Amino acid sequence: MNYYNQIKEKLVDNEVYKKVKDYSKNRSDLITYYEVGKLIVEAQGGESRAKYGDNLIKEYSLKLTKEVNKKYGERNLRNMRQFYIMFKNKIWHSKNAKLTWSHYKELLPIKNMIEIEYYIKISIEQNLSYRELHDKIKNKEYERLDNKTKEKLIVKAENEITDFIKNPILLKNSYNYTYISEKILKKLILEDMENFLTELGEGFSFIKSEYKIKLGNRYNYIDLLLYNIKYNCYTVIELKVTELKSEHIGQIEKYINYIDKNVKQIMQNKTIGIIICKRDNEFVMEYCSDSSIFKTTYKMI
Repeated sequence: MNYYNQIKEKLVDNEVYKKVKDYSKNRSDLITYYEVGKLIVEAQGGESRAKYGDNLIKEYSLKLTKEVNKKYGERNLRNMRQFYIMFKNKIWHSKNAKLTWSHYKELLPIKNMIEIEYYIKISIEQNLSYRELHDKIKNKEYERLDNKTKEKLIVKAENEITDFIKNPILLKNSYNYTYISEKILKKLILEDMENFLTELGEGFSFIKSEYKIKLGNRYNYIDLLLYNIKYNCYTVIELKVTELKSEHIGQIEKYINYIDKNVKQIMQNKTIGIIICKRDNEFVMEYCSDSSIFKTTYKMI
């Protein structure tokens, strides 16, 4: 079997197809490169021997670069080979063609298939460019998810509102502050609210900072009040630049109860609270019996 001629034929056909039917070029690219990757593996004598076949890739690359297109260099052919190996045991979903070859090249270095599927999912749902996907991978978004969330992703269990809160949450220190007070922390969040809401997870929208409430004869101010559209509930955010302390639990619990009693409508779900602190303290949460209170930490970048 002449593997080179088959590979060349598929790549040439794809080049022609993309010029005629530009609207479906992503799908054409992905199917072509998958099939080319399969042929390369077969030409090299199987997957177990593929990594030893770099001489063959070099040979094919020189010929394809000359006869078809300069973009078919050694690196691209290796990427096609890896693309096939990565997805050969997976059912190909048409929705995956919503992503481009550039997206998939960002995913190729990842070894964990659950992590790959997570990034495919959020790329489609959030309409990420491949550069945005690159940033999420670089910032280790999947690694910052809770272990329980990762287990849910494996078994494809239903998610809860707090499952995709990252830990730590990454915040941009745009002004290179050397000292971070709660006021500065809030300022940095408000100036980059879109990123902050994304770090929290799915469906969050901003309502107000310094949300004023009256407890007895005293006014109190909730650092940030959010609403989650997907889970239909208010979210109280408290910011702390210290280690998590037991008194923080009591404070946010009062705020949650106030919103539930005075703001929440009957058709809305129970309010949740999220404490964002500088350092974690597992012992505090261990003795917290309120299931509507969650915590995470922040890190300046």
